[in-house]
Amino acid sequence: MSLMTCWQRKQVINVCDGRCLGNIKDLEIDPNTGQVISIIVPNKSGFLGFLGCNKDFVVPWCEIRKIGDDVIMVDIREGNIV
Repeated sequence: MSLMTCWQRKQVINVCDGRCLGNIKDLEIDPNTGQVISIIVPNKSGFLGFLGCNKDFVVPWCEIRKIGDDVIMVDIREGNIV
């Protein structure tokens, strides 16, 4: 199993409000250092994804609080979600 597949199975939970943001869609990686800059989670707002703005959540690495077997806990305030 690849590293990305392993990460995609984890749910991302916001510790501020207990909301499940979803599963990781992608990682943003610094090409010079190979370090993860942020995780990207699809925004599933709107009716079946058709209504509203469906920009992805971009969660900076510094906002990740804990990585567990099944979940990734993040600390994202309402105004800080990109």
